[in-house]
Amino acid sequence: MKKTTLFLALVFATGSLLAQKKITSSAVIAIDATTPKDDLPKATNNTVIGSLDTQTGAVAFEAAVKNFTFSNPTMQEHFNGKYWLDSDTYPVISFTGMIDNPGNVHFNKNGVYKVKVEGQMKIKNISKKEKMDVSITVINGKIKAASAFQLELADYGITATPIKSGKVAKKPSITVAAEF
Repeated sequence: MKKTTLFLALVFATGSLLAQKKITSSAVIAIDATTPKDDLPKATNNTVIGSLDTQTGAVAFEAAVKNFTFSNPTMQEHFNGKYWLDSDTYPVISFTGMIDNPGNVHFNKNGVYKVKVEGQMKIKNISKKEKMDVSITVINGKIKAASAFQLELADYGITATPIKSGKVAKKPSITVAAEF
């Protein structure tokens, strides 16, 4: 009897802990590095893995570099090459961070919540602290998060010739959208 009670208690405790952590494998990251000289440097990754802990405010995202797609196959090849993201050596871009004041977001109540998220962005094995504005929308238990920000490519060791010549933006616009 004691073993059964202990087992049931563990099952219920585990279930309630898992309910606090939301996971998605279909978050989207879009990169827009266009300039007046070239309007083609745009990429999208629709298979980004993300997690959100509604109790602590912890967030994490991981994107396979090779899953970014371009309209121009040559750009995709360059993006994955050693002078850009070097996806064979550094196959993943990641972000781990925390929502500032997660108690201000009512994940069980419909609404739109504007928050700041601060954490570590890791690109090409270079980690840098980043802070971004995020909009969290809760509708009938579904949680959507969206953010738009810019990153300085040189901060992550990305300094290829097209950047220097003005064909690719030094600070591309990044958008992230996830539904948990």
